[in-house]
Amino acid sequence: INAEYGVFHRPCDGVCVCAHYLKYRIIMIRTVSLCNALSCQSGVNSSLLTRYNTVQQRRGIIDGMLPKSLETNVLKERKITKPIKFEIYRYNRENSWETPSRPYIQVLSLDIKTCGPMILDALIKLKEEDPTLTFRRSCREGICGSCAMNIAGTNTLACLKKISESVDENNTIRIFPLPHMKIIRDLVPDMNIFYEQHKSIRPYLIPDLSKKHNNKELLQSKNDRKQLDGLYECILCACCSTSCPSYWWAGEKDYLGPAVLLQAYRWLVDSRDSAKKERLEFLTDVEGRVYKCHTIMNCSRTCPKGLNPGKAIQRVKNTIAKNQNLWGIGKYLNERFN
Repeated sequence: INAEYGVFHRPCDGVCVCAHYLKYRIIMIRTVSLCNALSCQSGVNSSLLTRYNTVQQRRGIIDGMLPKSLETNVLKERKITKPIKFEIYRYNRENSWETPSRPYIQVLSLDIKTCGPMILDALIKLKEEDPTLTFRRSCREGICGSCAMNIAGTNTLACLKKISESVDENNTIRIFPLPHMKIIRDLVPDMNIFYEQHKSIRPYLIPDLSKKHNNKELLQSKNDRKQLDGLYECILCACCSTSCPSYWWAGEKDYLGPAVLLQAYRWLVDSRDSAKKERLEFLTDVEGRVYKCHTIMNCSRTCPKGLNPGKAIQRVKNTIAKNQNLWGIGKYLNERFN
Protein backbone atom coordinates (compact mmCIF):
# COMPACT_ATOMS: atom_id res chain seq x y z
CA ILE A 1 0.00 0.00 0.00
CA ASN A 2 1.50 3.33 -0.99
CA ALA A 3 0.53 6.12 1.36
CA GLU A 4 2.13 9.19 -0.10
CA TYR A 5 2.76 12.12 2.18
CA GLY A 6 2.00 15.37 0.42
CA VAL A 7 3.71 15.57 -2.94
CA PHE A 8 7.27 14.44 -2.33
CA HIS A 9 6.93 12.04 0.56
CA ARG A 10 8.23 8.62 -0.45
CA PRO A 11 5.71 5.76 -0.33
CA CYS A 12 5.51 4.58 3.26
CA ASP A 13 6.82 1.07 3.74
CA GLY A 14 5.08 0.73 7.09
CA VAL A 15 2.17 -1.44 6.01
CA CYS A 16 2.68 -5.08 6.76
CA VAL A 17 0.57 -8.21 6.05
CA CYS A 18 2.88 -9.27 3.27
CA ALA A 19 6.19 -11.13 3.31
CA HIS A 20 8.37 -8.37 1.91
CA TYR A 21 7.22 -6.10 4.74
CA LEU A 22 9.55 -7.83 7.15
CA LYS A 23 12.51 -7.27 4.87
CA TYR A 24 11.99 -3.54 4.75
CA ARG A 25 10.59 -2.84 8.21
CA ILE A 26 13.09 -5.01 10.05
CA ILE A 27 15.00 -1.75 10.43
CA MET A 28 12.47 -0.77 13.08
CA ILE A 29 13.46 -3.53 15.45
CA ARG A 30 16.52 -1.91 16.93
CA THR A 31 16.06 1.81 16.47
CA VAL A 32 16.89 2.60 20.09
CA SER A 33 20.44 2.85 21.31
CA LEU A 34 20.53 5.04 24.38
CA CYS A 35 24.16 4.21 25.00
CA ASN A 36 25.01 6.12 21.81
CA ALA A 37 24.03 9.31 23.60
CA LEU A 38 26.85 8.67 26.04
CA SER A 39 29.39 9.42 23.34
CA CYS A 40 28.27 13.05 23.55
CA GLN A 41 29.37 13.22 27.17
CA SER A 42 32.74 12.95 28.81
CA GLY A 43 31.47 10.66 31.57
CA VAL A 44 29.07 7.74 31.73
CA ASN A 45 25.65 8.47 33.17
CA SER A 46 24.62 5.39 35.16
CA SER A 47 20.90 6.20 34.97
CA LEU A 48 21.14 6.47 31.19
CA LEU A 49 22.86 3.10 31.01
CA THR A 50 20.12 1.62 33.19
CA ARG A 51 17.46 2.96 30.81
CA TYR A 52 19.42 1.57 27.87
CA ASN A 53 19.59 -1.90 29.41
CA THR A 54 15.88 -1.81 30.19
CA VAL A 55 15.05 -0.86 26.60
CA GLN A 56 17.28 -3.64 25.30
CA GLN A 57 15.45 -6.15 27.47
CA ARG A 58 12.09 -4.96 26.13
CA ARG A 59 13.51 -5.01 22.62
CA GLY A 60 14.23 -8.72 23.06
CA ILE A 61 10.51 -9.28 23.64
CA ILE A 62 9.69 -7.43 20.43
CA ASP A 63 12.31 -9.47 18.55
CA GLY A 64 10.50 -12.60 19.62
CA MET A 65 7.55 -11.62 17.43
CA LEU A 66 9.60 -12.21 14.29
CA PRO A 67 11.10 -15.36 12.77
CA LYS A 68 14.49 -16.22 14.26
CA SER A 69 16.12 -15.78 10.87
CA LEU A 70 15.16 -12.08 11.02
CA GLU A 71 16.15 -11.47 14.64
CA THR A 72 19.49 -9.93 13.76
CA ASN A 73 20.81 -6.46 14.24
CA VAL A 74 20.66 -5.17 10.68
CA LEU A 75 21.32 -1.58 11.71
CA LYS A 76 25.02 -1.64 10.92
CA GLU A 77 26.93 1.57 11.24
CA ARG A 78 28.54 2.84 8.07
CA LYS A 79 31.98 4.32 8.05
CA ILE A 80 31.57 7.88 6.88
CA THR A 81 34.53 9.55 5.22
CA LYS A 82 32.90 12.38 3.27
CA PRO A 83 30.10 14.95 3.75
CA ILE A 84 26.58 13.55 3.93
CA LYS A 85 23.62 14.76 1.91
CA PHE A 86 20.50 15.42 3.95
CA GLU A 87 17.21 15.34 2.03
CA ILE A 88 14.78 17.22 4.28
CA TYR A 89 11.06 17.79 3.81
CA ARG A 90 10.24 21.52 3.71
CA TYR A 91 6.81 23.14 3.80
CA ASN A 92 5.43 26.38 5.21
CA ARG A 93 1.66 26.31 5.60
CA GLU A 94 1.51 29.97 6.66
CA ASN A 95 2.52 31.13 3.19
CA SER A 96 0.02 28.96 1.35
CA TRP A 97 -2.86 31.45 1.55
CA GLU A 98 -1.21 34.42 -0.12
CA THR A 99 1.42 32.63 -2.15
CA PRO A 100 0.36 29.02 -2.63
CA SER A 101 3.34 26.75 -2.19
CA ARG A 102 3.90 23.03 -2.36
CA PRO A 103 6.11 20.81 -0.20
CA TYR A 104 9.59 20.26 -1.54
CA ILE A 105 12.77 18.44 -0.65
CA GLN A 106 15.76 20.54 0.30
CA VAL A 107 19.17 18.92 -0.10
CA LEU A 108 21.83 20.08 2.32
CA SER A 109 25.38 18.84 2.74
CA LEU A 110 27.12 18.47 6.08
CA ASP A 111 30.51 17.29 7.27
CA ILE A 112 29.57 15.29 10.36
CA LYS A 113 32.98 15.91 11.89
CA THR A 114 31.65 19.35 12.77
CA CYS A 115 28.72 18.06 14.85
CA GLY A 116 27.73 15.35 17.31
CA PRO A 117 26.88 11.74 16.37
CA MET A 118 23.08 11.99 16.45
CA ILE A 119 20.59 13.15 13.82
CA LEU A 120 19.45 15.95 16.12
CA ASP A 121 23.02 17.23 16.33
CA ALA A 122 23.11 17.36 12.54
CA LEU A 123 19.77 19.19 12.35
CA ILE A 124 20.96 21.79 14.83
CA LYS A 125 24.12 22.31 12.77
CA LEU A 126 22.09 22.57 9.56
CA LYS A 127 19.82 25.15 11.19
CA GLU A 128 22.88 27.32 11.78
CA GLU A 129 23.39 27.33 8.01
CA ASP A 130 19.68 27.74 7.18
CA PRO A 131 17.80 29.46 10.07
CA THR A 132 14.43 28.84 8.36
CA LEU A 133 14.67 25.07 8.98
CA THR A 134 12.07 24.25 11.63
CA PHE A 135 11.81 21.27 13.98
CA ARG A 136 10.96 20.55 17.60
CA ARG A 137 13.52 19.60 20.24
CA SER A 138 13.96 19.83 23.97
CA CYS A 139 15.65 17.29 26.25
CA ARG A 140 18.07 15.56 23.83
CA GLU A 141 17.88 12.38 25.98
CA GLY A 142 14.82 10.54 24.63
CA ILE A 143 12.58 11.73 27.45
CA CYS A 144 10.36 14.52 26.08
CA GLY A 145 9.43 13.03 22.67
CA SER A 146 9.60 16.43 20.97
CA CYS A 147 11.99 15.47 18.17
CA ALA A 148 9.93 12.56 16.81
CA MET A 149 10.19 12.36 13.03
CA ASN A 150 10.59 9.90 10.16
CA ILE A 151 14.27 9.20 9.58
CA ALA A 152 15.40 6.84 6.83
CA GLY A 153 11.87 5.43 6.61
CA THR A 154 11.44 4.82 10.35
CA ASN A 155 9.53 6.82 12.94
CA THR A 156 11.98 7.50 15.76
CA LEU A 157 13.53 10.21 17.92
CA ALA A 158 16.21 12.34 16.30
CA CYS A 159 18.12 12.59 19.57
CA LEU A 160 18.48 8.79 19.81
CA LYS A 161 19.12 8.01 16.15
CA LYS A 162 22.76 7.85 15.09
CA ILE A 163 23.86 9.41 11.83
CA SER A 164 25.98 6.37 10.98
CA GLU A 165 22.91 4.11 11.29
CA SER A 166 20.72 6.31 9.09
CA VAL A 167 22.90 6.96 6.06
CA ASP A 168 22.21 4.80 3.00
CA GLU A 169 24.53 3.43 0.33
CA ASN A 170 24.28 6.75 -1.56
CA ASN A 171 25.62 8.65 1.45
CA THR A 172 22.19 10.23 1.94
CA ILE A 173 19.84 10.61 4.91
CA ARG A 174 16.16 11.33 4.27
CA ILE A 175 14.21 13.13 6.98
CA PHE A 176 10.44 13.69 6.94
CA PRO A 177 7.86 14.69 9.54
CA LEU A 178 5.72 12.03 11.20
CA PRO A 179 3.54 10.53 8.44
CA HIS A 180 -0.14 11.24 7.90
CA MET A 181 -0.35 14.30 10.12
CA LYS A 182 -1.08 17.87 9.12
CA ILE A 183 2.10 19.87 8.87
CA ILE A 184 2.52 23.27 10.47
CA ARG A 185 5.96 23.86 9.05
CA ASP A 186 8.81 21.67 7.82
CA LEU A 187 9.31 18.85 10.36
CA VAL A 188 6.69 20.14 12.83
CA PRO A 189 3.37 18.21 12.71
CA ASP A 190 0.10 19.43 14.19
CA MET A 191 -0.36 17.33 17.36
CA ASN A 192 -3.66 18.89 18.50
CA ILE A 193 -5.85 15.89 17.60
CA PHE A 194 -3.38 13.51 19.23
CA TYR A 195 -3.37 15.50 22.47
CA GLU A 196 -7.16 15.85 22.48
CA GLN A 197 -7.46 12.09 22.18
CA HIS A 198 -5.08 11.68 25.10
CA LYS A 199 -7.08 14.18 27.14
CA SER A 200 -10.30 12.27 26.43
CA ILE A 201 -9.20 9.18 28.39
CA ARG A 202 -8.67 11.28 31.55
CA PRO A 203 -4.99 10.38 32.00
CA TYR A 204 -4.81 10.93 35.74
CA LEU A 205 -5.56 9.04 38.92
CA ILE A 206 -9.17 9.17 40.09
CA PRO A 207 -9.19 7.98 43.73
CA ASP A 208 -12.23 6.75 45.64
CA LEU A 209 -13.39 9.87 47.47
CA SER A 210 -15.80 7.87 49.61
CA LYS A 211 -12.85 6.42 51.50
CA LYS A 212 -10.87 8.44 53.97
CA HIS A 213 -7.15 8.33 53.33
CA ASN A 214 -6.17 10.61 56.23
CA ASN A 215 -3.80 12.54 53.99
CA LYS A 216 -1.71 9.42 53.35
CA GLU A 217 -0.50 8.09 50.05
CA LEU A 218 -2.30 5.24 48.31
CA LEU A 219 -0.13 2.19 48.71
CA GLN A 220 0.38 -0.57 46.15
CA SER A 221 1.71 -4.07 46.48
CA LYS A 222 4.82 -4.99 44.53
CA ASN A 223 2.73 -7.07 42.13
CA ASP A 224 0.27 -4.21 41.55
CA ARG A 225 3.14 -1.83 40.89
CA LYS A 226 4.72 -4.29 38.47
CA GLN A 227 1.59 -4.13 36.31
CA LEU A 228 2.55 -0.58 35.35
CA ASP A 229 5.95 -1.53 33.93
CA GLY A 230 6.07 -1.02 30.19
CA LEU A 231 3.20 1.49 30.38
CA TYR A 232 4.21 4.49 32.45
CA GLU A 233 7.42 4.95 30.40
CA CYS A 234 5.46 6.17 27.34
CA ILE A 235 6.56 9.71 26.43
CA LEU A 236 3.72 10.43 23.96
CA CYS A 237 6.06 11.02 21.03
CA ALA A 238 3.39 9.59 18.63
CA CYS A 239 5.92 7.44 16.74
CA CYS A 240 3.70 4.39 17.24
CA SER A 241 0.39 6.03 16.36
CA THR A 242 1.73 7.61 13.18
CA SER A 243 3.17 4.26 12.04
CA CYS A 244 -0.25 2.58 12.34
CA PRO A 245 -2.31 2.27 9.11
CA SER A 246 -5.53 2.04 11.16
CA TYR A 247 -4.70 5.38 12.74
CA TRP A 248 -3.90 6.88 9.34
CA TRP A 249 -7.38 6.02 8.11
CA ALA A 250 -9.48 6.56 11.26
CA GLY A 251 -7.37 8.70 13.59
CA GLU A 252 -9.44 11.81 12.94
CA LYS A 253 -12.72 9.88 13.23
CA ASP A 254 -12.96 7.54 16.19
CA TYR A 255 -9.86 5.34 16.60
CA LEU A 256 -7.71 6.48 19.53
CA GLY A 257 -4.48 4.94 18.28
CA PRO A 258 -1.74 2.87 19.95
CA ALA A 259 -0.21 5.54 22.18
CA VAL A 260 -3.51 6.68 23.69
CA LEU A 261 -4.78 3.13 24.17
CA LEU A 262 -1.54 2.18 25.91
CA GLN A 263 -2.12 5.13 28.24
CA ALA A 264 -5.74 4.06 28.71
CA TYR A 265 -4.61 0.62 29.84
CA ARG A 266 -2.05 2.20 32.16
CA TRP A 267 -4.95 3.72 34.15
CA LEU A 268 -7.23 0.70 33.79
CA VAL A 269 -4.66 -1.54 35.43
CA ASP A 270 -3.69 0.89 38.21
CA SER A 271 -4.93 -0.61 41.50
CA ARG A 272 -5.25 2.86 43.05
CA ASP A 273 -7.77 4.10 40.49
CA SER A 274 -11.50 3.86 41.22
CA ALA A 275 -12.93 4.86 37.82
CA LYS A 276 -12.39 1.59 35.95
CA LYS A 277 -16.09 1.24 35.11
CA GLU A 278 -16.32 4.76 33.68
CA ARG A 279 -13.11 4.30 31.70
CA LEU A 280 -14.41 1.08 30.13
CA GLU A 281 -17.73 2.73 29.30
CA PHE A 282 -15.87 5.48 27.45
CA LEU A 283 -13.77 3.01 25.47
CA THR A 284 -16.80 0.92 24.45
CA ASP A 285 -19.19 3.83 23.85
CA VAL A 286 -17.86 4.01 20.29
CA GLU A 287 -16.76 0.66 18.89
CA GLY A 288 -14.02 2.09 16.72
CA ARG A 289 -12.12 3.61 19.64
CA VAL A 290 -10.51 0.24 20.38
CA TYR A 291 -11.58 -2.31 17.81
CA LYS A 292 -10.15 -0.58 14.75
CA CYS A 293 -6.83 -2.00 15.87
CA HIS A 294 -6.03 -4.89 13.49
CA THR A 295 -2.84 -6.01 15.28
CA ILE A 296 -0.57 -4.91 12.46
CA MET A 297 2.07 -4.36 15.18
CA ASN A 298 3.89 -1.48 13.53
CA CYS A 299 3.45 0.32 16.85
CA SER A 300 5.46 -2.23 18.82
CA ARG A 301 8.22 -2.41 16.22
CA THR A 302 8.78 1.33 15.96
CA CYS A 303 8.49 2.47 19.60
CA PRO A 304 11.79 4.24 20.40
CA LYS A 305 11.35 3.40 24.10
CA GLY A 306 11.05 -0.32 23.44
CA LEU A 307 7.45 -0.52 24.69
CA ASN A 308 4.75 -2.82 23.36
CA PRO A 309 1.56 -0.85 22.56
CA GLY A 310 0.15 -3.82 20.62
CA LYS A 311 0.18 -5.94 23.76
CA ALA A 312 -1.43 -3.14 25.78
CA ILE A 313 -4.25 -2.81 23.24
CA GLN A 314 -4.89 -6.55 23.41
CA ARG A 315 -5.06 -6.29 27.19
CA VAL A 316 -7.62 -3.50 26.83
CA LYS A 317 -9.71 -5.81 24.65
CA ASN A 318 -9.33 -8.61 27.22
CA THR A 319 -10.44 -6.27 30.00
CA ILE A 320 -13.51 -5.24 28.02
CA ALA A 321 -14.33 -8.87 27.27
CA LYS A 322 -14.00 -9.82 30.95
CA ASN A 323 -16.09 -6.87 32.10
CA GLN A 324 -18.91 -7.55 29.62
CA ASN A 325 -18.44 -11.34 29.50
CA LEU A 326 -18.38 -11.18 25.71
CA TRP A 327 -19.19 -14.46 24.01
CA GLY A 328 -19.30 -16.11 27.43
CA ILE A 329 -15.51 -16.12 27.79
CA GLY A 330 -15.31 -13.84 30.81
CA LYS A 331 -14.56 -16.75 33.16
CA TYR A 332 -11.85 -18.04 30.86
CA LEU A 333 -10.20 -14.63 30.66
CA ASN A 334 -10.35 -14.24 34.43
CA GLU A 335 -8.40 -17.49 34.73
CA ARG A 336 -5.84 -16.63 32.04
CA PHE A 337 -5.43 -12.86 32.51
CA ASN A 338 -5.71 -11.76 36.12
